[in-house]
Amino acid sequence: MSRKKLILIVGPTAVGKTGFCIKLAKKLGTEIISCDSRQFYREMSVGTAKPSEDELAEVKHHFINSHSINEHYSAGDFEQDALKLMSELFQKYDYLIMTGGSGLFAKVITEGIDDMPSVPPEFRQKLMSRLELEGLQRLVEELKKLDPEYAGKVDLKNSQRVVRALEMCHFTGQTFSEYHKKNKVHRPFQFIKIGLDRPREELYERINSRMEKMLEDGLEEEAKNLISFRKHPALKTLGYKEIFSYLDGEYDRKRMIELLKQNSRRFAKRQLTWFRNQDTFKWFNPDEEDKILKYIEEQLSDTKINS
Repeated sequence: MSRKKLILIVGPTAVGKTGFCIKLAKKLGTEIISCDSRQFYREMSVGTAKPSEDELAEVKHHFINSHSINEHYSAGDFEQDALKLMSELFQKYDYLIMTGGSGLFAKVITEGIDDMPSVPPEFRQKLMSRLELEGLQRLVEELKKLDPEYAGKVDLKNSQRVVRALEMCHFTGQTFSEYHKKNKVHRPFQFIKIGLDRPREELYERINSRMEKMLEDGLEEEAKNLISFRKHPALKTLGYKEIFSYLDGEYDRKRMIELLKQNSRRFAKRQLTWFRNQDTFKWFNPDEEDKILKYIEEQLSDTKINS
């Protein structure tokens, strides 16, 4: 297994990860593992920009439509399941591709997940009640006081991350940051870490176009069908929460579309910040296919990629 390699390809939404990874998988004759935390769910398709049926037919994908929104599926669950799958696939392939825009789910594969104590559900319930009554900003201010280190690097607009950090502080008496300082795990395979990015204006144009295409493809209707699950963490995210607020009458449809595009652009910026700060990736424009293939070939040393 020490000669086996996982090619991890990350990047912001709409950068072009799917198309590039399919091309690469076909050249290497291997399969793709998704580490996109929302593409797991069968009921969420339009809003998660899953590969199309034709794309899925080109190359075998894993962890796409693998779970129901009714199931709770954590980063820890993904770590266990993905490692088991990779152990099986590495019996057949020397190289596997993993891709996605979910920084945490990529990180649990490269570094492992922290062994944190199980918190009684009443702690989270109390904090979720406070979130509804007091608003996110009040909890953010509390986190800044209790755990300034974590507050300085987490996405403070992500209510689930803020609540998770606070429940650990209240239950254990220790900061969430302290549980993130363990040594990285050793994996029985090697990593090739690649980040994909584009010039900001080009990326933002792609994001705007993608959002328009999602709306044409039925994103609004998909959100309506999922509104009963709106408290599920996967639905408290970009593309769904804006439509839920529109359906609640908080703003008109024109404003909803503006927010979908604006928040998508901001999300892409946060994704890039996460990947650049959390790990060391070799960055390329997805259109630099020859350069990327040459770099991968160098990392694979004795392997030539079919042209």
